[in-house]
Amino acid sequence: MHTSRGLRLSAVLAASLSVAFGLVGLTTAAASAAGSGAATDYPASYVPLRGHTSLVPGNTSLPGDKVFSNLDYNGGAVMPTNTDYLVFWSPSGFAAYGSSEYASGLEQYWKNLEHDSGMVTNTDSVSTQYSDATGASVHYNVSFGGALLDTDPYPTSMCPVNSPVTACLTDAQIQRELEKVVAANHLKTDLSHEYFLVTPPHVEGCSNKNATANPPYGGCSAGFVPASDALYCAYHQQTSTSPMLFYSDDPYVTGNAGCDDKNHPNGPSDGALEGGMSHEHNESITDPIPNDAWTNGAGANHGEEVGDQCDGHYGTPLGTAADGAKYNQVINGHDYWYQEEWSNDTHQCLQRYTPPAILPVAKFTAKAGTGTSMTFDASASTAPGGVADYVWQFNAVNGAATVEQTTPTITYAFPTSGAYSVGLTVYTGSGLSGGAGHIITTGTNGPTAGFTSTPSGLSVTFQGLTAMSGLPVKNELWEFGDGTSGSGPAPTHVYATAGTYKVKVILFSGIGSAFPGAGAAPIFTAKVTVS
Repeated sequence: MHTSRGLRLSAVLAASLSVAFGLVGLTTAAASAAGSGAATDYPASYVPLRGHTSLVPGNTSLPGDKVFSNLDYNGGAVMPTNTDYLVFWSPSGFAAYGSSEYASGLEQYWKNLEHDSGMVTNTDSVSTQYSDATGASVHYNVSFGGALLDTDPYPTSMCPVNSPVTACLTDAQIQRELEKVVAANHLKTDLSHEYFLVTPPHVEGCSNKNATANPPYGGCSAGFVPASDALYCAYHQQTSTSPMLFYSDDPYVTGNAGCDDKNHPNGPSDGALEGGMSHEHNESITDPIPNDAWTNGAGANHGEEVGDQCDGHYGTPLGTAADGAKYNQVINGHDYWYQEEWSNDTHQCLQRYTPPAILPVAKFTAKAGTGTSMTFDASASTAPGGVADYVWQFNAVNGAATVEQTTPTITYAFPTSGAYSVGLTVYTGSGLSGGAGHIITTGTNGPTAGFTSTPSGLSVTFQGLTAMSGLPVKNELWEFGDGTSGSGPAPTHVYATAGTYKVKVILFSGIGSAFPGAGAAPIFTAKVTVS
């Protein structure tokens, strides 16, 4: 791996690079704070400070999916596999973290998570029940890419620095630094790689630099001063600039009562895991572009992701570690204590999950009606024991919830003509779910292709759609099927050999089901043959 001045590999992992990661979900508070600017300047998915009202399983006061309070599919991408990196940003090196165990413990955690990939013995197995419109499903397939130490100086703080805070970083500043780190080290920016930024004590963050926002600065990290503006423990996000980069911000929260109960089987690094790193990891792989894949689409938990719905839920401890701390996870023989993840199947928080042999399969057709009206038919969907519920997300009207019904057909009038990302979730009686998604264009039967391709020998020029769900597409992520990726609305790619390749594109015009009417980020795939 190549490094640049200020960027170097941790000595612990200098010899080997490989990983997988996680993220968190948008709360109702986040929705009100973000407003119409949420798609560009607000972390759409964060781990809230404790005191967040989580789902109470067994609430049957509302019909349909609202009983489950389950996650609904919105047409976007999941991460089937993930290679992830720790990026320790500290101008004064690892000493700033206060304990050598902090960095080495986090590295060991990711090594352990990688070692147990494919097993059904920890929380990462819970996320394997979620899939996307391309047929790709989440696998517990984690590779640890390694740890980087970034010693670049912090930029001028754009949010208040009040003692003991020593620096305050906005999300935009974090994005720029990670883009620099990734480019300098020739790392990948695609749907299989994520970067976890880890900052030392008293280096805080705020969503933006707007002092008059509500809350001020869009909400800040747990150690921010004044504490009244502290909102989150960690968050995950993707850049709105090209190339699209997936990342998580994990500020130091060990010992902070809003994020960490100080139950540490291993040491200070456990505070980072409990404070959001595991939470964000699982949200990243099930909803990498926040609120465009698997997100709760209705009711009190509207906008929450797989981690949010279990924030603060640990389940029954498995035992007591040598230092007297409780643990609820055993990964590669190491004891850990951190939250459970949400399972649509049986609609509850779980420590571990074994998926059934047969999963629901969602399918639907689209037929043009009068004006902007479209009729959708999900009769071809299947599920063990039959489909109990059909849940639709049309990404069309601001503030709209998902539409839930027990019958497979529905007619919907879009507010304006154009291309929209439409998602369908089908449920069994237990809540076990399957998702399907298509791009549809009003006035046109059937799905719409997300891109066209023009081959010329081994070279192919692609053209993506320029508008989606009422807004212009502002960022594209292409995966060309040969292990490379690209960006831009009309890239040209040259293949090394003749053959047929499965090409994917994400068309990002904004965040989806938590903010219907604020764009969408559907994923589309098609085969391209070159000779």
